[in-house]
Amino acid sequence: MAAQFGRRLRRTATTTAVAAAAVAALSASQAPGALPTGAGGGTQSADDTPPPDSSATGNSPYYTELPPLTTPDKPGTSTDLPATGPAEAGIPATVLAAYKQAEKELAKSKPGCNLPWQLLAAIGKVESGQARGGRVDAGGTTISPILGPVLNGNGFANIPDTDNGEFDGDSAHDRAVGPMQFIPSTWDKWGQDANGDGRRDPNNIYDAALAAANYLCAGSRDLSVQADLDRAILSYNHSREYLNTVLTWFEYYKKGTHEVPDGTGVLPVGTGPADPGPSASPSPSPGTGPTPGAGSTPGATTPGASPSPGKPGAPGTSSPEPGGGSTGPSTPGGGPTPPPGGGSQTPTPPSTPEKPETPETPVVKRIEKAGKAALTAVAGGRFTERAAVRAVDADGRPVAGVPVRFQIVGDTDTRFTGGKLQVLVPTGKDGVATALTLQAGERTGKFTVRATAAVKDVAVLDQTATVTARQADALTAGGDTALTAAPGTAFTDRVEATATYRQAAAPKVAATAVITSEDGAAPLDKGPYFKGADGSPTRELTGLTTDENGVLRLPEIFADTTTGTFLLRLETEGGGTLTIELKVVGEPAGGPSEEPTGEPAA
Repeated sequence: MAAQFGRRLRRTATTTAVAAAAVAALSASQAPGALPTGAGGGTQSADDTPPPDSSATGNSPYYTELPPLTTPDKPGTSTDLPATGPAEAGIPATVLAAYKQAEKELAKSKPGCNLPWQLLAAIGKVESGQARGGRVDAGGTTISPILGPVLNGNGFANIPDTDNGEFDGDSAHDRAVGPMQFIPSTWDKWGQDANGDGRRDPNNIYDAALAAANYLCAGSRDLSVQADLDRAILSYNHSREYLNTVLTWFEYYKKGTHEVPDGTGVLPVGTGPADPGPSASPSPSPGTGPTPGAGSTPGATTPGASPSPGKPGAPGTSSPEPGGGSTGPSTPGGGPTPPPGGGSQTPTPPSTPEKPETPETPVVKRIEKAGKAALTAVAGGRFTERAAVRAVDADGRPVAGVPVRFQIVGDTDTRFTGGKLQVLVPTGKDGVATALTLQAGERTGKFTVRATAAVKDVAVLDQTATVTARQADALTAGGDTALTAAPGTAFTDRVEATATYRQAAAPKVAATAVITSEDGAAPLDKGPYFKGADGSPTRELTGLTTDENGVLRLPEIFADTTTGTFLLRLETEGGGTLTIELKVVGEPAGGPSEEPTGEPAA
């Protein structure tokens, strides 16, 4: 079984014995070597529950080191998050935040599942060592992709490519991807966008943690029930050993943990499954670790075992078949295999395997703009285009895994998703790094998005971003479009208008109001007027703004002693216009002190 490759030896025989006892206690209800009844299945709905023989990870290898014997805190106090404790109990800040966010989200969407974040932490520990000790950027994306071995049947399951290499970079076979190690086909169904950047990224801890939470809560599972908890874990990796390892870490984290800075988490001992390299096909070495088979216990050693795990491809070892069998034992002593028929063969001393040539690492020479559209948005809205750059070498070939820092520079209140002024994003296999989505503030104008590669002597790349004013392309009167007042009185009706943009309400749009003569001449020194801040007459208002519903409300309008027909013209940013007639008729009533001059308007 693939999971058996992941075994790691305990540091000492004493800790091994005690750890084995702990695991035995956790799985006491199970017959030796047997999976729980109904494992992976149960009463869940068929359209929402993974099939019994499937797994989120394709049964890929995982870290099997067990927790230390000293618990981090007293039982039931993990919510206190103590500041100190065993190093293994520390969870990187961003990773911990992602687990707790996923727990809160599932408490709302599937309250009957009772998902604890400590279960996500246990799975994240054995799958990737908590995203390689928290090596993630400000948005929660791993600094470089985390990939399991190629699932080509060579010691592991044989899973032909399902994503054309989109997630795992392999167009022939699938590989488990990201801190929660989803295979592409599973991610395609369960992947989430938990950080609101518009992408479902298996290498983002927020997206991956929420996807894992939903996957574990498939169907009608209640994770407070042991049988459902076992089924959920086994649906992740169909192995009794995996179940016991995850349960051990789950109990450990429930007794206490604490937050540590990103990048400082403790990785499990040994070479883990996370990102073994594109050509890695690890295989266990007989006699150097626990013997595969039913009833074996994580951390237990076989008598006479070497104190360290065998390395893939070591001389004198055999490569396992997908089902855990071997292609044939090697000749005792590491010598050559006798030819068929029993003939003799002159032994030759074993040769030292040649060290494979290490491909030359591409050197980044420059970064260039990758996005095609301009970075623009209306105030208060989201930018539809995201800043993106491509890292290339001297020949213009893309370079993957280059950390790129995107930074907002200039007088603006625009921010990246989450209110960040800067984010760190690694380039993908196409050499492209794409920043988080920009959220425009209320301040209009231009600013700069600066991209800086974490490589010496590579010039920064600046992109101009623009925030334009909110717009409305239409104004509709909320009442009559002709208002009447007697000379020297106030118009009894207040003017209201609704601004829309593409037939949707346009909130916070700038507007102006101007009173003109009937033929549109302005400015006037007589006729209807508004009162300014100091109480003096004014016939032009600027700085008006529609409310949250797109409604524009004007202050009271007064008539002086001049009779006639006048026009009130409203205009919004974006071209919305509305004209309302103001008629002053009748005899002067000795109202406002402003005296008319000249003849009344026609």
